[in-house]
Amino acid sequence: MFHSVFHSAFHFLIPGLIAILFFKKRWRLSWLIMVVTMAVDLDHLMANPIYDPNRCSINFHPLHSDIAILLYGLMTAFPKSRLVGLGLLIHMAIDLGDCTWIQHSLQQFALY
Repeated sequence: MFHSVFHSAFHFLIPGLIAILFFKKRWRLSWLIMVVTMAVDLDHLMANPIYDPNRCSINFHPLHSDIAILLYGLMTAFPKSRLVGLGLLIHMAIDLGDCTWIQHSLQQFALY
């Protein structure tokens, strides 16, 4: 329960921190653009079940694939798509952290 709350909060807080630190003059717009990239999670609607707390999103959902992540990285090279690419990469990094947490939790559970 707490893990899901922290995970969701990170999707708002980390882009905010990045926006304030690196895009000072237009941090609100930068934060908003990066937060809107959470729409990438619409690919979860294609999964069955739609939400599984023990499922790693990375390489399970199409917009969370290695190829998609590579494209998000390439987006940061171009000024007009930089914030969108950065927001998507931040999103993927948070989801990857979630995968690590899930795997660690499942390993701990298996030991008992």
